[in-house]
Amino acid sequence: MSAVEAQREQETRDEFHELVNMKPADLERWLETDESRAAGQHKDGGESTGHASGRRIVTILRAGREDLSDDDYAHMRKVVGYIRRHLAQQPSGDVRDTRWRHSLMNWGHDPLKG
Repeated sequence: MSAVEAQREQETRDEFHELVNMKPADLERWLETDESRAAGQHKDGGESTGHASGRRIVTILRAGREDLSDDDYAHMRKVVGYIRRHLAQQPSGDVRDTRWRHSLMNWGHDPLKG
């Protein structure tokens, strides 16, 4: 691996871990809730994109750095982009029990965590 590729992977890991602020066990518990299953876009009545992403995020969080594949890094970049875009759309008022927050949590980010 070139130095440039190694640097890009490091930047991806840093951004991912900065924005994904839920621990794997917390994210797994969240994904079991009705609120989690209801949030996001559902294709043909199946699992939402964010819910499926949350399951993959748990796997990535538990993987060792040396176990991460190119597909994992691509997914990590997708997660970073989604969280950043979604945070920019924060609704006004109390967001505690909103689909906006629930969707972000499916992607591993709880906006109520400091």
